[in-house]
Amino acid sequence: MMPLTFANDDEENIIKKVGGSPEVKKHLEDMGFVAGGAVSVISHVGGNVIVNVKGARVAISSVMAQKIMI
Repeated sequence: MMPLTFANDDEENIIKKVGGSPEVKKHLEDMGFVAGGAVSVISHVGGNVIVNVKGARVAISSVMAQKIMI
């Protein structure tokens, strides 16, 4: 397992675990980051990570991306 921040661009990965406080976990799950779901990193821009999850492009901070384990 490794954080989403270490994923290669344009490579599909399966989410193994979503960490963080209950509020952070709920926020990420509401955006589609759930265990067993597919996610791929589109690019790293500044301190943000742009990902494709459930057919939508979402920008999250690298701090949030580190809480998503693939």
